[in-house]
Amino acid sequence: MTLSIPAIAAAVLSAGTVMSLTVWAAGRRVTDADRVAARLSQYGRPAETVAPRVLTGNPVRDLIETITSALTPLLARSSHTGKLADDLQKADLKLKSSEWVLAVAGTGIALGALLGLRFGTPVMLLVGPAATWLLSGVFLKFRQGRRARAFNNQLGDTITLLSNALKAGYSFAQALASVGRNASPPISEEFSRAVREIALGISVDDALNHMVQRNKSEDFDLLVTAVQIQRVVGGNLAEILDTIAYTIRERVRIQGEIRTLTAQARVSGIIITLLPFGLAGVLEVISPSYFGPMLTENLGHIFLGIGIVSIAIGAAAVNKIVKIDV
Repeated sequence: MTLSIPAIAAAVLSAGTVMSLTVWAAGRRVTDADRVAARLSQYGRPAETVAPRVLTGNPVRDLIETITSALTPLLARSSHTGKLADDLQKADLKLKSSEWVLAVAGTGIALGALLGLRFGTPVMLLVGPAATWLLSGVFLKFRQGRRARAFNNQLGDTITLLSNALKAGYSFAQALASVGRNASPPISEEFSRAVREIALGISVDDALNHMVQRNKSEDFDLLVTAVQIQRVVGGNLAEILDTIAYTIRERVRIQGEIRTLTAQARVSGIIITLLPFGLAGVLEVISPSYFGPMLTENLGHIFLGIGIVSIAIGAAAVNKIVKIDV
């Protein structure tokens, strides 16, 4: 039995993915600092009420609840569970780690079964889970990027609220708590978490540094740096915050204008990049004999390779043109 080029490529991709995950998991070193940070992060997150599991009468929902309840203690032993929970929080997904793992695994198995039935090869049973795992990471990054943009858009008004609280006579920790109560998500969630960390005994500077690490915002890093300098040398913090708020609002305004002016080019780049792959998938489904030579003939493989390289170069060029730093 001779294997086709796509089957061999799929087998190599699956084997490489499994080996990479195995090497990464085996080479992961967990330090004492990682364990302490994971324990502290559990207290820093919003409190969840733990209630006994009650059957709802829906067999599917009860089965999912049973599986996630069994996965939770197993995942708690892993050093990656804390990072996954942080990633889900950054992506603004109200899911437990066990629920996310179950969703990704179930989707991967279903996709692998569909691909196996379509192409008639058991190799696709491994391609489906691998592709789902990669796409789940892309989805998390997309959600995290959208939440980060919302965080930055709210930052100017939040700093003004922080400055007004200081002018009213609040201490800096009390001003943080005021922002956590009065602001809107996602920035209120981050400030509330910082307030809980301070209540657990973490210093204000460390709590602010943790916020910078979680959000990766240059504007917020500027704010934290100014606050830390003021706490050392003194000065009028409210006036400094007003200046920073004005600067951040201007940056957000300029970035919004740039995104508006480059929206057409960005959408065109996405459509031009995805259109060939979508068209190839549709032709493969509705007319396999028409598109089949591209997957079975050597000349078709050459054309596919040239096309993919050309699409990648075009997408990179468009992304470089529309990406303007402020």
